[in-house]
Amino acid sequence: MRQSELFHIAENWFHQQDWKPFPFQKETWKAFLDGKHGLLNAPTGSGKTYALWFPIVLNYLKNNPDYKTKHKKGLKAIWITPLRALSQEIKQSAEWITQDLETQMTVGIRTGDTTTSERAKQKKSMPDLLITTPESLQLLLSSKGYDKVFKNCSAIVVDEWHELLGSKRGVQMELGLSRLKTICKNLRIWGISATIGNLEQAREVLLGPTSLELENSILVKANLNKKITVKSIIPEQMETFPWRGHLGLHLLEEVVPIINNSKTTLLFTNTRGQCEIWFQKILEKHPEYAGEIAMHHGSINKDTRLWVEQAIRNESLTAVVCTSSLDLGVDFAPVETVVQIGGPKGVARFLQRAGRSGHRPGKESIIYFLPTHAMELIEASAMQKAVLNAAVEDRIPYLNSYDVLIQYLITLAVSDGFYPDEIYQEVKNTFCYQTLTEETWQWLLNFLVMGSQSLKTYDEYKKVEVEPDGKFKVNNLAIARRHRFQIGTIVGDASLSVRYQKGGYIGTIEESFISKLSPGDVFTFAGRNLEFIRIKGMTAQVKNSSKRSNKIPSWMGGRLSFSAKMSELLRQELYSAELQLKAQSPEIQSLQPMFSKQREESIVPVPDQFLIETFKTNDGYHHIFYPFEGRAIHEGMSSLLAYRISLLSPITCSLAFNDYGFELLSDKEIDIQAVLDNDLFTPEYMLSDLQKSLNSNEMARRKFRDIAVISGMVFTGYPEKGVKMKHLQSSSQLLFDVFKDFEDDNLLYQQAFTETFEHQLEEGRLRLALERIAQQEIIWKKCQNPTPFSFPIITDRLREKLSNEKLADRIKRMTKVLTK
Repeated sequence: MRQSELFHIAENWFHQQDWKPFPFQKETWKAFLDGKHGLLNAPTGSGKTYALWFPIVLNYLKNNPDYKTKHKKGLKAIWITPLRALSQEIKQSAEWITQDLETQMTVGIRTGDTTTSERAKQKKSMPDLLITTPESLQLLLSSKGYDKVFKNCSAIVVDEWHELLGSKRGVQMELGLSRLKTICKNLRIWGISATIGNLEQAREVLLGPTSLELENSILVKANLNKKITVKSIIPEQMETFPWRGHLGLHLLEEVVPIINNSKTTLLFTNTRGQCEIWFQKILEKHPEYAGEIAMHHGSINKDTRLWVEQAIRNESLTAVVCTSSLDLGVDFAPVETVVQIGGPKGVARFLQRAGRSGHRPGKESIIYFLPTHAMELIEASAMQKAVLNAAVEDRIPYLNSYDVLIQYLITLAVSDGFYPDEIYQEVKNTFCYQTLTEETWQWLLNFLVMGSQSLKTYDEYKKVEVEPDGKFKVNNLAIARRHRFQIGTIVGDASLSVRYQKGGYIGTIEESFISKLSPGDVFTFAGRNLEFIRIKGMTAQVKNSSKRSNKIPSWMGGRLSFSAKMSELLRQELYSAELQLKAQSPEIQSLQPMFSKQREESIVPVPDQFLIETFKTNDGYHHIFYPFEGRAIHEGMSSLLAYRISLLSPITCSLAFNDYGFELLSDKEIDIQAVLDNDLFTPEYMLSDLQKSLNSNEMARRKFRDIAVISGMVFTGYPEKGVKMKHLQSSSQLLFDVFKDFEDDNLLYQQAFTETFEHQLEEGRLRLALERIAQQEIIWKKCQNPTPFSFPIITDRLREKLSNEKLADRIKRMTKVLTK
C-alpha cells in the first residue's frame, strides 16, 4: 500500500467522526511511516493519542496487505504511560481505531493493577498493542526469553515524557530503550511531551545523545493557539497579615456559584491532605451535594478512582476535589471548569491543569485561581503573565544514577543473563551514562558479583554469578524472586493499606501518619471518618465513626517548592507593586492594603533591592531575609547563613522558611551589620560551607535509603509482609556508616551526597541566587513589629506546636494587636 492510500484510510476515519486531522497529526504520521523517530510536543486534549496510534496501525496494514483475512500474532507496539490511571483511556482510543479498520489487532494493558490471570494469558500470547508503565516494562525484561517477545516490535511510544524526564523513572526508561534498540530491528521510538523549556534536550535524552536514532529524528510541534484564561478569586476583605493555616476555606462560598454554573468542575489541591479537608468542608456546608461530588487522589483505592473517572466522563458528578492524580492526560470531554486551590508552584503544572478544562481542540480553557492566603495573589498575577508569554520550565535530566543501573543489570541477569561488553556499549549510548568509564563499569560489575569491598564476606550482597563463557547470570531463585518484587525507582515512606475490620479496602496511608495514632483515634480519609482499631501486618484496620475529627493524613509529597521560572515571575510581579506601573494586575491592586501596611514598618522591595527585617517578640529575636526563591533554595540558604554567622560569633538559632523568605530566630540579637560587612551572601566556598552547615550526613543518609532500596542492597519485603520503614532506615543507615568509615569511595555512598546537593538543595540555583543578591543593594529594616511579609513565616513555625484550632485563635489575637 502506498502512503497516499494509507493517509486516505486515516482521513476517512476522521471524516466519519466529523473531525479533521490537524497538520501536526499528519506530519507525525508521515514522519513515522518514513521510518523516523521523534518527539511530539502537543498540549493535553489536542488529539496527540491519534497522532501516534494511527501510524502504528497504518504501518501494520502497509506490511500486511491481507490483514483482514490473515492475522499475524505477536507484540507490535508498546505504549508507555507514567500513570496507571491513563491506561484505560489509551486502550479505548487504540481499540476504536483497530476495530473500525477491521484489523483483528488486540490491545492489552499490563500495569501493577493487572490481574495474575491476565498476566498468565499475556505470557502465552502477547497482545498486538501493549500499554504499560516503565516499571512493568522492566518486569518484562526480567522474564526468560524476553528477546523473542519483543523481536517484532516496531514502535515504542513514551507518553508524557516531560513527566518522566528529570526523574529516576526517566533513567529506567532510557535503559529499557537502550536494550530494545538492539533486540528490535525495525523499532521506531517516539515521545510525547507537553511544552517544557528544553524540548531539544528532551529529544536527546529519549533517543540517546550520539545515536543514529537522534540523527534520523524529528521534533513535531502542534501549533495550536489554545486560549487559556486565568480568573483570580479575590476576597472582598483582604487580610493585611496573610497566613497559610486555613487552606483557602474562607473562600469556600465563592466556589459554590462556580460549581453550580458548570456541568463538571475539577478542584485541584496541592496535597492529599488538603484534598480531604476541602471535600469534607464542602459537604459539611452544602449537604445537597451528597452523591454529586467526589474525591480523587493517588492513595484512594483503584476501584473508587476508576469509578470517579468514569462518572466525570458520563457527567454524573458535579464536582471532583482532586490532586495531581488527575493532572495528566485522562481524557474526559465534559470538564467545563477548573479551580486551582493555592499556588501550583510551577508554570508547567498550572498549564497542565488549566488544559483539563475545554479539553478539546480549539476550546478555551478557563481556570480559576483561589489563593489560600493573600501573598498567593502575587503568584496568581505571575501565572497570568506566564500564560500570556508561554513561559515554561526546563526539566533537568539525571546523570550517573548508579543505583538504577545496578537494578537494571540485575534485571538482565535474572532473565537470560548478559555479556558485559555488549551491554556496556548500549548503556554508554544513553544520556544518563554517556560519561561512564571502563573503570566505573568494572566497579559496578564487581559490585554485582561480590557486593562492595567492605561487604564481600557477606553472601547476601552477592547477587550475580559469572558463568564460564563470561555471561553474568542470577541462578538463585530466591534472589530472582526478591528482585522482581522490588523493580522500580519510586521509593516513598512505607504505605499501609487501610481496610475495614471485615476486609473492605479503602486506600493507602503512609506509615509515619499511622504510627502516631492510638486505638480509638478518629481520622478523616477518603471522605469518611474512621476509627483506628489496630495494625495487623501491613494493614491498618478501621471502622466507620460518627465522631468528627480534625486529624487528616499528610503525605510526604505535600511540600512542593517553587520552580526557578516561577520564582523569577513572582519577583517581577512583586516589584511591579512598588514601581507604580499603569498596567498593574487586578491581583496586585487588590493587595494594596497589605502593601501599605508593609510600608508602615518596612518596604516593598524593587528589582535592585534585597530586604532584611529584624524585630523582637516574646519568642526572641527575629531576623528575616527575602530572596523570593522558593522553599528548597531557602532551606539551603538559611542553613548556609546560620553556619557563617556562627563563625563570627557563637549563636544558636532555629530556622523557618517558606517560598518567599526565611527566618533565623535566636535568643540574642544577630549583628546584621557584621553579616553585611563580612559579605556572608557570597557564593565563594559555598559547597564546603553547605556541607558543614547542613547536617549533610543526615540528609545524605535519608537519600541513601532510597539508593539502597533501588540498588537492591536493602529488601523492602514481600507484598502483605512489607518491612517497616524504621527497619529499612536502620539497615540502610548501617550500610551508610560502614561505607563512611571503611569505603568512602563507594559509588552509591557518593551518589547520596551528589543527589542531596544537586536535586534536594538545587545547588546550582542556590549559587545563582547568591550571585544575584551580591549585585543588589541590601536594605536592612529594624522593625518594631512583625510585617505582613514576615507574618506567614512566623505563623508557620507555630504550626509545629499548636493544633489547627489553637493556631487560628492565636493568630487572631496576634493580628488584632498588629492591626490596631
